[in-house]
Amino acid sequence: MSRGAAFSYSPLLPIGDDLTEYRLVTDEGVDVVHGPGGRRFLTVEPSAMTQLTAEAMHDIAHYLRPAHLSQLRSIIDDPKASPNDRFVAMDLLRNANIAAGGVLPMCQDTGTAIVMGKRGRHVLTDGTDEEAIAQGVYQAYTRLNLRYSQLAPLTMWDERNTGSNLPAQIELYAEDPGGQPDAYKFLFMAKGGGSANKSYLYQETKALLNPARMMEFLDEKLRLIGTSACPPYHLAIVIGGTSGEYALKTAKLASAKYLDNLPRHGTMAAHGFRDVELEAAVLELTRDFGIGAQFGGRYFCHDVRVIRLPRHGASCPVAIAVSCSADRQATAKITPSGVWLERLETDPARFLPDVELDEGPVVRVDLNRPMAEIRAELTQYPVKTRLSLSGPLVVARDIAHAKIAERLAAGEPMPQYLRDHAVYYAGPAKTPEGYASGSFGPTTAGRMDAYVEQFQAAGGSLVMLAKGNRSTKVTEACKSYGGFYLGSIGGPAARLAQDCIRHVEVLEYPELGMEAVWKIEVADFPAFIVVDDKGNDFFADVTKPNPVLRISNRP
Repeated sequence: MSRGAAFSYSPLLPIGDDLTEYRLVTDEGVDVVHGPGGRRFLTVEPSAMTQLTAEAMHDIAHYLRPAHLSQLRSIIDDPKASPNDRFVAMDLLRNANIAAGGVLPMCQDTGTAIVMGKRGRHVLTDGTDEEAIAQGVYQAYTRLNLRYSQLAPLTMWDERNTGSNLPAQIELYAEDPGGQPDAYKFLFMAKGGGSANKSYLYQETKALLNPARMMEFLDEKLRLIGTSACPPYHLAIVIGGTSGEYALKTAKLASAKYLDNLPRHGTMAAHGFRDVELEAAVLELTRDFGIGAQFGGRYFCHDVRVIRLPRHGASCPVAIAVSCSADRQATAKITPSGVWLERLETDPARFLPDVELDEGPVVRVDLNRPMAEIRAELTQYPVKTRLSLSGPLVVARDIAHAKIAERLAAGEPMPQYLRDHAVYYAGPAKTPEGYASGSFGPTTAGRMDAYVEQFQAAGGSLVMLAKGNRSTKVTEACKSYGGFYLGSIGGPAARLAQDCIRHVEVLEYPELGMEAVWKIEVADFPAFIVVDDKGNDFFADVTKPNPVLRISNRP
């Protein structure tokens, strides 16, 4: 029997040096004490962790990293970008500028709070770290204009909103971060449902591990992400992993740029590494999809991270994850010098172009008319046509649709408001004082696909407005009943609230909070025709894999 290899150790993810620029939050709540053997210990009060968490959740709701904003500006400056690419990028930059005011969060889905902490062996706390961090999440979400999205399961079937956005996902590890025994380092994230729902795990085999098959696989799977998670994306792909769950976790970290300093090649120590050549090839692949920044073009992705991990010989997990246009994360650290948080961009206006962007032709649609007249106008234009909507919209999403479906099943008529008005799938964040609305961006349309045929047959939902691609049954229903699906830009929820929404009132189910049925008045609300009444779907072609790919056969 052969002897095993000599012992060697490497962390699975050797993350490299921390090059982050930090700002000081406070120097209170931390102290240094000396222990036996000349060792130095950092003591951290719970209040310091609470304050850091509250500050971090505030910042990632309102500010973005400079690198992300620079990538948006590069789309505007790229002569190869489509007009729709540039229009979306410009709207997202305007949205960032509004959100940076600290009142309206950049996205109405202010997400699940996710915190990862790594505590060095010489850091002393009172042992209530998770509770202190949760308290910071609570403070941010209850004091700011953020949305509560967490549902407490009361039975297997019954749920109730917790009213605080708790619980948070908090993971704490005992390790010296960056080799520092007296440091406590953190990653803070806010993950909305749109991008969280676009995390995928595929259990593949060794057969995938060649250039041609890999690119065929990615061409098929990446198109399935679609646009409902608000591109342009920061795309992460992880190939391999000691388990499926580890591959998924690594993909989430990679999408947040947390693993950017991994090694660029593998060794017999079996650590993970970045394959930057494959990253460039995959980015070019996505450029050719035609999906673009939501409505056609090159910018489906800002960038790509590809991580290769060790694997068991009998399995080859592949994980895919994205960070969306609300690219919400920040790193932080507590050290003997104080409590520090990643410095995000507080002046995004510097990334706006000096001259007004020529945004091309737009069709203005008056929603103050009978539904038959609105549809008669829309039928004149092809898919991808850009619209500007003004007038009343009804807002309804998952729970409201379920309740209305129950009424239809019981023989009740379709509510008149869904017959008379276009329906906007959305749910607002809290409304700041002096504003007509809180951040109020679109919800993923696909969650309402199951209701469309039933509702249109009953005379409702003949014009729908939301984000992302839809199933073929929606296209078929629109063709049968003369309906339309209009795509709204996913991401600029603060800009929509400030510039486009004039009035908001509850029509029905006020007890559902943000899930109630609302009526809103909008002005110059941007949209695109995605599915028309003739059976045309903009996304139908761009989501089909390319049968022929030119692959460079790298060793």
